[in-house]
Amino acid sequence: MKTLKNIKIVLVVMIMTTMTTIAQDKKRNNIDNSNIALQGYSPVSYLDLGIAQRGNKEYKSEHEKVVYYFTSKEQKSKFDKNPKQYLPQYGGFCAFGVYAGAKFRPDPNKFVVKDGKYFLFLYNIELDAQQLWLAENNHKKLVAKANSNWEKLRNTYN
Repeated sequence: MKTLKNIKIVLVVMIMTTMTTIAQDKKRNNIDNSNIALQGYSPVSYLDLGIAQRGNKEYKSEHEKVVYYFTSKEQKSKFDKNPKQYLPQYGGFCAFGVYAGAKFRPDPNKFVVKDGKYFLFLYNIELDAQQLWLAENNHKKLVAKANSNWEKLRNTYN
């Protein structure tokens, strides 16, 4: 009887730990319910080619429980060798939103590549966050503020 009680306690702790880990992934990363990042766009295309390309589920990798798609076996291989190099800034949330203190889902076609990193931006009928970022004409200042805000936002839900 005591053993059964101990097993139940261990199972509850394991379930709670797993749920916390999954919740943190969704807090820190702009992912869908399948844990797919960047709405299926290739992180390697952004950084290496400077273009937004939708990946193919045939070429996918998982890094820290987040799934990334690529356009080719070569892109997948590059990512697998150094995944941290290819991760989007701010977990794939809108860089201007993070700068302003909030998390927004970006349009995967709106991005800026600078200093070996890529930043994604919200775009809709009312707001083009990429243009607001570029109009500031001070990338370093925006990044410094966004980095500071990200420390507070990374563990919050959007």
